[in-house]
Amino acid sequence: MTFPGVVSFGHTLAPLRRGPRDPCCRLAVDGSIWRTSLLPSGPVTARISRAGADAAHCEAWGQGAEEFLERLPALLGADDDASDFVPTHPTVAQAHARVPHLRLGRTGQVLEALIPAVIEQRVPGADAFSSWRVLVSKYGTPAPGPAPVGMRVLPSADVWRTIPSWEFHRANVDPRRARTVVTCARRADALERLSARPAAQRREALTSLPGGGEWTAAETLQRAFGDYHIPKMIGWTLVGHPIDDAAMLELLEPMRPHRHRVVCVLYASGLALEPRWGARLPVQQIRAL
Repeated sequence: MTFPGVVSFGHTLAPLRRGPRDPCCRLAVDGSIWRTSLLPSGPVTARISRAGADAAHCEAWGQGAEEFLERLPALLGADDDASDFVPTHPTVAQAHARVPHLRLGRTGQVLEALIPAVIEQRVPGADAFSSWRVLVSKYGTPAPGPAPVGMRVLPSADVWRTIPSWEFHRANVDPRRARTVVTCARRADALERLSARPAAQRREALTSLPGGGEWTAAETLQRAFGDYHIPKMIGWTLVGHPIDDAAMLELLEPMRPHRHRVVCVLYASGLALEPRWGARLPVQQIRAL
């Protein structure tokens, strides 16, 4: 597919990868990106590669291949328009200059974004990525087509809700997060229908999930629908100290309706600042308990 301008699909797809060993997403040495998904029509493996400065080539295998290709423009941000984006903060302008071709995509898949977000609650990233890898590798299905060794399609909602509690424990997922994952899986049909709802209703539905919360909802919405999420790093990056939500909104108001773009260009450019307080938390191994 061809874009109206230069494209950097690697930056667009980066937020969907759950760590360097994610069994659902692999970066190949030739620069192509392998991705699996479970769509309503079935499982799919896709290989996305560059076909020119303004074009991407995609091959797909599996029952969900045709549907994946239909969704590809949205996934790669083909309809994203940044022509009226005018950064009003020098750091944002610098970030945008580093990644001027960043496009914001969306998967349209709620559960696919929600479950890993739940697993990532309140734990170090390395711990969450390991738990995700263990569960998907054991309970997912083999990736269709000529996928790289070890790639899997994430489990269906039916499978997530029947995973025994001790298997979550072995994957280093505590009971609270495990219960939330199962609850989300039980409500999968209703959650997937959120795509037809306004953004405010989507957020309300996700924050009302037992064990969910604002952070989990935001992480899900930005991946599934491209809805904006303003993380705490905005204060550190733009003014050098933490600020509350009201101050963050005021700071970004001049760049409306591109608040989500501001967040994405700061992360993609490497300019986002998120100071760590004290030593890095060790990975907690609850499976030995």
